[in-house]
Amino acid sequence: MSAPIPSQIRSLPDAPSDALPYDLIELFFFAYRDFVGDPDRILADYGFGRAHHRVLHFVQRRPGMTIAELLDILQITKQSLNRVLKELVETGFVEQRTGTRDKRQRKLHATATGRDLAIRLAELQSKRIARALDAAGPGAAAIVARYLTGMIDPAAQRGVMAHLAGSG
Repeated sequence: MSAPIPSQIRSLPDAPSDALPYDLIELFFFAYRDFVGDPDRILADYGFGRAHHRVLHFVQRRPGMTIAELLDILQITKQSLNRVLKELVETGFVEQRTGTRDKRQRKLHATATGRDLAIRLAELQSKRIARALDAAGPGAAAIVARYLTGMIDPAAQRGVMAHLAGSG
């Protein structure tokens, strides 16, 4: 059973154009908090945080991705990535392999342990997504996908869509 939608949110599309959608901003915040909170509790057992989760997620989804590709996706500094990646490698969740064509490249792969953890975290988040989509009703997945795509910077949308097409 889904929670009722507060009247102030239902009426937002009719609100004056100068009104700020605080309710939606806050709903987005709370949804994100709970979406990442499930994995946060498991990651804490390993001494990991959200940065570890993001790296592990994308490395598990795209075996063989380069550090440059990961930096492009995460939009973080090389220094930030290096710290997190070092911890994931040292604890046996990710391994770096030398590129076959370019020996300077480091290709990233989740180990069996890393894949297991990444999938465990994704399953938690998938359950939350499925519950929300079920509550939203038929056709909600397509609407939510369009909405989330609209939240992405227009200049980055094409790259994100290409990434998603390659992750299938």
